[in-house]
Amino acid sequence: MKKIYRFCEKYGMNVCQRLSQAIGVYPRKIRMFFIYFSFFTVVLGFILYLTFALFFRVKDLIIINRKTVFDL
Repeated sequence: MKKIYRFCEKYGMNVCQRLSQAIGVYPRKIRMFFIYFSFFTVVLGFILYLTFALFFRVKDLIIINRKTVFDL
């Protein structure tokens, strides 16, 4: 169990720290980038969903499937 904990601590928990050492910036900047990027992707997905919903709603209002004489 101790080996698994140390492995996760070494390779999983210090991602921002190790990445900042490789790039040469502060770890806080990388953490803030990840936080802002995650919020951006969630908001962008929600906006795309609403845009497509509105588009399909307008399409259904414009194109009305009318019954023909042959459908009766």
